[in-house]
Amino acid sequence: MKLGVLASGQGSNLRNLADLYFEIAAVATNKAHCGAADIARERRLPLAVFAQKDYDSLAARDSAMAGWLRGQGVELVVCAGYDRVLTAPLLEAFRGRIVNIHPSLLPAFAGGMDAVAQALTHGVKVTGCTVHLVDETVDAGPILAQAAVPVHDDDTPASLHARIQIQEHRILPEAIRLLSDRLAAARPPLR
Repeated sequence: MKLGVLASGQGSNLRNLADLYFEIAAVATNKAHCGAADIARERRLPLAVFAQKDYDSLAARDSAMAGWLRGQGVELVVCAGYDRVLTAPLLEAFRGRIVNIHPSLLPAFAGGMDAVAQALTHGVKVTGCTVHLVDETVDAGPILAQAAVPVHDDDTPASLHARIQIQEHRILPEAIRLLSDRLAAARPPLR
């Protein structure tokens, strides 16, 4: 299944998917100079920047992104460190075919980019990561996979996030394969 990866950060999940030979048909970002964009350029993956300042609204941005992703043949969208909330044009274009990796055991610490720091602030003993389907509710779509990560007494946000990413790199590919298989099984047979 052809993936479209949305990313705004360092791109470790993008790199992992590419290293595992997933078919990445497109990479979209809102930050032209982020690590994920650099990885896309290194790997010669089709890359487009959808900076909000270039659009009149979030919907206009997501409409343009949906059109570009479709034009690249994308079948499944993967939010891998994408720091923007998706709106109706993209959600409708890829309904049931958008996944997100979130660095907490949802529903805990949903709805923000600082879930790892929140886990430390709240003193939890276990946190982790979740892959879920994306819908209109932020970080509340159906869960596809989760992995627990123990919190150590001497953890910093960076040390804990590094251990969470190890699990992200394991469960994101598993969830993509699971969803790809489900989608393929649901396709009507060719006549």
